Amino acid sequence: MRPLLLSWILSGTALIGLAACGAPTAPKVDDAANNSAAPAVVAGEGNDAAQSPMRTPTAAAETQAARPLSCAAEIGSAAAAKRVKLCRDVSPATRPPCNAANSCAMIEDEIARSCALFDGDGPPMAGCTPAPKSMEAAAAMVLRYYSAINARDYGTAWSQWGEDGRPGQTLAQFEAGFTHTRSTRVTIGKLEPGDGGAGSIYQTVPVTVDSQLEDGTRQRFVGDYVVRRVNDVDGASPAQLRWHIGQAKLKAVPAV
Repeated sequence: MRPLLLSWILSGTALIGLAACGAPTAPKVDDAANNSAAPAVVAGEGNDAAQSPMRTPTAAAETQAARPLSCAAEIGSAAAAKRVKLCRDVSPATRPPCNAANSCAMIEDEIARSCALFDGDGPPMAGCTPAPKSMEAAAAMVLRYYSAINARDYGTAWSQWGEDGRPGQTLAQFEAGFTHTRSTRVTIGKLEPGDGGAGSIYQTVPVTVDSQLEDGTRQRFVGDYVVRRVNDVDGASPAQLRWHIGQAKLKAVPAV
């Protein structure tokens, strides 16, 4: 069974809506994209001029806003149940997050983690597609990042930077950067084979990000992510074996 995540990867282009030498050694962010309308790059610093006036929500509204969108609500109960089943089939965790009440991104993250952990240990596990080390799997991680953002599951989005989240930024700061973001959509461009170096695999994932703020302002950013994972090094942890964001460099362009 193929994860539904793959249905978003068609002819080198993927959409989410509501989103060797010379390899980089440290995350780098383009200052040109340094505002909350560019959630792929900066989450903690906002551009107040582009945001709608602050409002005082009711307690009920605050509770609703804080609750991530469930997978069942996002894609329907039947489709969510299929993802949950696949998650339970591949996860070795005693209490995996394979529950339709969680975001689809969280469920898919556990699937990807589990598939990467067991990759190369016997025959391929059913449902572990795309192949964990493939460039398609790297692109799927970027898709998962935006899926989590659109579901307001900021913990899962933050963890796509690694187990300790985005370097130099707390989860609270990361989440605060999306206060006025209504939705994002990411288009993934043509993928080219990545590079290997120092025991890791690096994959460049070109993207176009369209975002809309609460006041209706639309912005567009183009650039790429460089994502990485350890290349079957002895003793590598599950976190090291899965793709995660190493670098994001985007710049603003005219919105259409």
